[in-house]
Amino acid sequence: MAGQHTFLKPNSSSSSSSSSSSHSFTSRLLLLLTLLPLTLAAFAFVLQWRGGITDPTTRWSPDGHEFPGMGISSGPAHLSSTPDCVDILGRSHNPAFPYYRDWKFNYDESNLRPKICITTSTSAGLEQILPWMFYHKVIGVTTFFLFVEGKAASRNVSNVLESIPGVHVIYRTRELEEQQARSRIWNETWLASFFYKPCNYELFVKQSLNMEMAIVMARDAGMDWIIHLDTDELIYPAGAHEYSMRRLLSDVPRDVDMVIFPNYESSIERDDIKEPFSEVSMFKKNYDHLPKDTYFGNYKEATRGNPNYFLTYGNGKSAARIQDHLRPNGAHRWHNYMKTPKYGDSSSYDIKIMSMHAVLHYTYPKFSDLTSRRDRCGCKPTKEDVKRCFMLEFDRAAFIIASTATEEEMLHWYREHIVWTDKALTLKLLRKGILTRIYAPMVIIQGLRQSGVFSSVIVSAQATLSKEKFLSSVESSNSSKETRSEAISSRKIGNSGESQAIARKALEFTETASHALAIPPLSPPSMDDCAIVI
Repeated sequence: MAGQHTFLKPNSSSSSSSSSSSHSFTSRLLLLLTLLPLTLAAFAFVLQWRGGITDPTTRWSPDGHEFPGMGISSGPAHLSSTPDCVDILGRSHNPAFPYYRDWKFNYDESNLRPKICITTSTSAGLEQILPWMFYHKVIGVTTFFLFVEGKAASRNVSNVLESIPGVHVIYRTRELEEQQARSRIWNETWLASFFYKPCNYELFVKQSLNMEMAIVMARDAGMDWIIHLDTDELIYPAGAHEYSMRRLLSDVPRDVDMVIFPNYESSIERDDIKEPFSEVSMFKKNYDHLPKDTYFGNYKEATRGNPNYFLTYGNGKSAARIQDHLRPNGAHRWHNYMKTPKYGDSSSYDIKIMSMHAVLHYTYPKFSDLTSRRDRCGCKPTKEDVKRCFMLEFDRAAFIIASTATEEEMLHWYREHIVWTDKALTLKLLRKGILTRIYAPMVIIQGLRQSGVFSSVIVSAQATLSKEKFLSSVESSNSSKETRSEAISSRKIGNSGESQAIARKALEFTETASHALAIPPLSPPSMDDCAIVI
């Protein structure tokens, strides 16, 4: 036993020594691991504080000095007199997207497929066109055909638009009108019911003529798809594997000629909206994206005393594959002279895509939209006369109110019929799925604005002109604008004697199967349609 104890003693001493050594090594290792990152962090801080290293994020900036939106630029100061630029030049010192300041999305398009273009007819200013355009550039649209007049055709606006890669500006000149007066559209009957009428009818014909020209331009530019949108509409490519129009349309089978985008309508919650694309997040879903029992079961509450479920149209917009014999079929659809186009639906490809993508329509989002629509139309504010000018009932009611009511009465009507002030009803319809929140466009456009993309485009476009040349061009633009407006107003689309004679002759022709009638803006199904639909 004694020998056994003698044997164990040395072993115990050795174990204790080994444990002590291990504990000492662990302590040193922990101390090293603690001090090393602290030392490196302090060293990096000292170097950066003294200007010894460059922040990697500044690689996004072309001059290598600052992240977009973080610098204080004096560039826009001389533009303060330009009303179109006032609301869109604001920047934030908090960077949102890693876009460098002078980025115009001028990337190599040779490997981008499919190539997508948008055509529009607009008289809007830069505060609306730039967010609309660059949002669609972000989601994959490369080319724009802008048929401009009014504010959009003014020199200070058009200079900016023409400086953006992929943008083609077409002015409403006498030459353009004479060229469109020779269009084959006047020889056919599919659009004839809209000829020689004022306001919205005239705009509808003008849009169709512009779309016809845009098809030719799109083919020459090598485009694969064409979409007609107004500048108060944004494509919402939900359902695709990426938030991308290219990805969405690349998934469409080759035998599909056209894709319909049902429209969602903006549902504003305030009467002081200034920038709808950045401030509106609530939308009312289209009938096509709702169960029938949900739609008709909540129809009256969703309508809120207005003439229909939507304030304006409910039949969406469409994208068409560029191909032979393509033609417009009104502002909402496309057609083909030689065949009946095949439209994409849930039976032809991914039902998930078809059940989610949409066009977001920002309808009367600003109080000033009441008077702006009134000022563009010379009809009398009577129930009978407005039928000549407007296709949809709500537009007629809004025009009469804007033409006859006081400012206070107009605001009261606007809040009652357009603004969603009843929070309980809003919450109920959100839970039912009739109303929905969509934030992606808002986030993208706010990020573009904060990154200085819009202000950069304006500054770079106007910097190409000397001050004297810029002022003289604005002055000549104003004078030519008056002359041009007289020429246009005295000669409405298709009002020449030759065009009228051709149109009358065309009405005698029998309509062929390929001449489907133009589809106007249509209201969603009403309660009268409930039994028919179900």
